[in-house]
Amino acid sequence: MAKKKQTGGGNYSAKSIQVLEGLEPVRKRPGMYIGGTSLEGLHHLIWEVVSNSIDEAMAGYGKYIEVRLLPNNQISVRDEGRGIPVDKHPQTGLSALETVMTKLHAGGKFGGEGYKVSGGLHGVGVSVVNALSVWMRAEICQKGKVYVQDYKRGIAQSKIKAIDKTERTGTTIFFEPDPEIFKEITWNWKLIAEYLRKQAYLTKGIHIKLIDAREEDEKNQRQVGFCFDGGIRSFVEFLNRGKEPVNNIFYVEKEKDDLLVEIALQYQDGLKENVFSFANNINTPGGGMHESGFRTALTRTINNYARKNSLLKEKEDNLTADDVREGLTAVISVKLKDPQFEGQTKDKLGNAEARTAVSAVTSESLTEYFEENPQDAKMIVAKGALSARARLAAKAAKDAVVRKGALEGMTLPGKLADCSSRDASQSELYIVEGDSAGGSAKQGRDRKFQAILPLRGKILNVEKARIDRMLSSAEIKSLVIAMGTGIGDQMDADQARYHRIIIMTDADVDGSHIRTLLLTLFYRHFEELIRRGYIYIAQPPLFQLRKNKDIRYVFSDEEKEEVLKKMLGNKKVEIKEGEGASGAGGVNIQRYKGLGEMNPEQLWDTTMNPETRVMQQVTIEDAQRADQIFDVLMGSEVEPRKRFIQAHAKSVGYLDV
Repeated sequence: MAKKKQTGGGNYSAKSIQVLEGLEPVRKRPGMYIGGTSLEGLHHLIWEVVSNSIDEAMAGYGKYIEVRLLPNNQISVRDEGRGIPVDKHPQTGLSALETVMTKLHAGGKFGGEGYKVSGGLHGVGVSVVNALSVWMRAEICQKGKVYVQDYKRGIAQSKIKAIDKTERTGTTIFFEPDPEIFKEITWNWKLIAEYLRKQAYLTKGIHIKLIDAREEDEKNQRQVGFCFDGGIRSFVEFLNRGKEPVNNIFYVEKEKDDLLVEIALQYQDGLKENVFSFANNINTPGGGMHESGFRTALTRTINNYARKNSLLKEKEDNLTADDVREGLTAVISVKLKDPQFEGQTKDKLGNAEARTAVSAVTSESLTEYFEENPQDAKMIVAKGALSARARLAAKAAKDAVVRKGALEGMTLPGKLADCSSRDASQSELYIVEGDSAGGSAKQGRDRKFQAILPLRGKILNVEKARIDRMLSSAEIKSLVIAMGTGIGDQMDADQARYHRIIIMTDADVDGSHIRTLLLTLFYRHFEELIRRGYIYIAQPPLFQLRKNKDIRYVFSDEEKEEVLKKMLGNKKVEIKEGEGASGAGGVNIQRYKGLGEMNPEQLWDTTMNPETRVMQQVTIEDAQRADQIFDVLMGSEVEPRKRFIQAHAKSVGYLDV
């Protein structure tokens, strides 16, 4: 493997640092810099510090990064790069280190000499982490010495000083988030590990290690390491594990017009596409110019090859972009000097030159790949052609549903008990299992803003079903019409008739199965509704505890035991379910085996009253992980599902998707 040249040069000194403005606004408006002060914003602090170490690795300096979770909510990030410069900065008169750590928009990413390309999620870097930390320390190994400086809420507490000698180089940042800014400080091991895994894929050959050092005993410390010599090719292999591939992985890495373009793709036998795009290692879920260039070139190149080799009949239309997306897994990574991010969340790349470069690289390299791998090319075209035929059949089915919905007008599906409100932001739809529970829900609801749609039995498993087959299901068809969003390429989340769509099923095996089937439907075909936070899971109580006029509802066995102790005055009395008021302790315990066992008033009080109900909002914490779980739980392969159930049988409660 050829050794990459070091970019950015060795003249990384104080002159490389350009200062734009101070730190004052950060603590007043942290959301402007890290997106918010929730757990997502909290973890963003780690991403900002790690991005500096990644930048060093991309520039060719240092291949090892270590992230440690420390006691007292502290974090350390260590790399083996060149180390932040410690000499005097000509503009500020401070050391370059103190300038970088205490001045907003100060760093080697702005002046042009420090880095050829860089990440930095919002271009604000470690200074924002410093401003939002109650304490931070920078240890710099450089020029044979170890330099240290401490900070408190962004303010240096002393001059930079050398404390030791060393032969190594690199930077270690220690920080502790400020509880005045972050009301909850809880580090999510899985989230951090998944983020670091992606970074390791995107910078091939780099070694990233995560250590949970919150336990003093090293034997109890979790740790995981990531290193992928295959880069994003390994990423595609990871995404497609457990799936049946259609072709061998296509991979290209090429520089075009001062942009480094790296693409890996492989089709698998499923229906959903998985496309991840990155710019300077920053995830761009909103896509942008690089992704647009890739998609345009992919469709054009496949059609050109298909026509040239008579794989499409003369009278057949060209494959559309949607046809060639089905079953596609791809990772697009570009590295460029001055990335311009668009959108409110900065998740979309706006550089027009990225579209041109990626389109050219995709066309040239994919054409060459097809010529050298004709069997792979033939299989890809065949999958697209199958998708095209299914698209035409699905369009007819979708049009029928749209016409049906329009003709029915305000009546909608006959079994839907609609609400009187026409304000979608105030309206909610309960999807209820069975006619019995549906009847109780209809009687117990608030008709002004609550609509009820009872489902009969289990809906179709849509994991491997195309839209035409889905819409042959009366239950799914009724749900699509009731929601008002349309489906497939006609799906428009802005047309949703309800901004709270609540799955309400029994707390038993059948109820869990129905809930999973519905979540699969929403994830595969209404993902935008999940992303907007419209999908919820109702949590009806498992028990009613009654002692005279004291009636309480509880949602778990553990909560039942706690409430019992309080109702009995902490007396140790054995209570059997179903005992009457005259039973031991005078407490009657009723276990609800289904929603239908509750009368309308009970269902309202426990599960539907906004003042007292408990609901779980469905989120897509990590789309990649969610996709894999749905594929395991609802796909055609039995063995992975069996292993998953055996591994998680004792711990399964509710699943955040």
